Amino acid sequence: MSHSDTLELAIDLVSRDSVTPEDKGCQQVMIARLEAIGFKVERLHFEDVDNFWARRGDSAPLLGLAGHTDVVPTGPLDNWHSHPFKPEIRDGHLFARGAADMKGSLAAMVTACERFVANHPNHKGSIAFLITSDEEGPSINGTVKVIETLEARNEKMDYCIVGEPTATNQIGDVIKNGRRGSLNATLTVHGSQGHVAYPQLAANPVHLAAAALAELTSEHWDDGNEFFPPTSFQVSNIHAGTGVTNVIPGDLEVVFNFRFSTEQTETSLRERVEAILKKHELDYTIEWTLSGNPFLTAAGALVDATRESIKEVIGIDTELSTTGGTSDGRFIAPTGTQVLEFGPRNATIHKVNECVSVEDLDTLSACYERILEKLLG
Repeated sequence: MSHSDTLELAIDLVSRDSVTPEDKGCQQVMIARLEAIGFKVERLHFEDVDNFWARRGDSAPLLGLAGHTDVVPTGPLDNWHSHPFKPEIRDGHLFARGAADMKGSLAAMVTACERFVANHPNHKGSIAFLITSDEEGPSINGTVKVIETLEARNEKMDYCIVGEPTATNQIGDVIKNGRRGSLNATLTVHGSQGHVAYPQLAANPVHLAAAALAELTSEHWDDGNEFFPPTSFQVSNIHAGTGVTNVIPGDLEVVFNFRFSTEQTETSLRERVEAILKKHELDYTIEWTLSGNPFLTAAGALVDATRESIKEVIGIDTELSTTGGTSDGRFIAPTGTQVLEFGPRNATIHKVNECVSVEDLDTLSACYERILEKLLG
């Protein structure tokens, strides 16, 4: 049985065990295909991370296609029906780690560009690829560093499609036109260790912090807006004590996260949290880490071209959404770029037996090609 160009390329990419931050030659496979159709490629290596920036054309507008070649660990191999790096096609699906997140999208992007360039060798504007192997890891030596490099020479994308898996029930039913921000904190409430039989001689930080934590978990942060759900606060870890029953702990550590909308800022959330902590007269230290600010592409040429392309290729009206976790779009959007995420179904990402519909890969490639035609044809 013959395979489409997109499926063949996807099989090649998912055969490589590029567990983050490894690339295992995936980028070289893509680079060879892109150089063959006139892309100029710049390899950008930061610490242990491979990245590349490839561009075809020198004029505006610049449409970027972004993604990552690294994948999350497989989990226990015994739980997989087939080896995660020995791809199999069963029931019309390609099974392998990274098939949906997001090597299938990368293959679709490359083949879409190959057809588009063949049909429009003198296309207007420019096409670029921004590819990293540090999206599933700490994300400190990947897209963010490439963007810093581009910003330093004032090279900006007008539009960018990130190939993250976005579909819910069928390809094209959902695209992401933004993402919530993510703000993390590690709060340490200080007490005084002692014997549980003599509580008057100690200060239990768990007891001291209980009312403040209750207030934080019940606080109404905002109502969200047209594009974003309300801001959420979640405690993800809590720890105190020595592990025995007769010692009052000296400190309580609480790790929590905000997923926040454009109704909030990092500063506003920090100020509100610390006001509550001070109101309860706690002795505390707190360390904040911003994973990313919210971004939104509410309207414009990219949204229009993508929605129209999905309608023409698939025949459905797509839904705009900002749900889910963070993506590398958070590093690209602050430059003023219109950013969208559009990829295959996300039902199996990060799971055992990850898979993608073979038919969806070709459909996705056709959609990407149609977007290229609308914006650069």
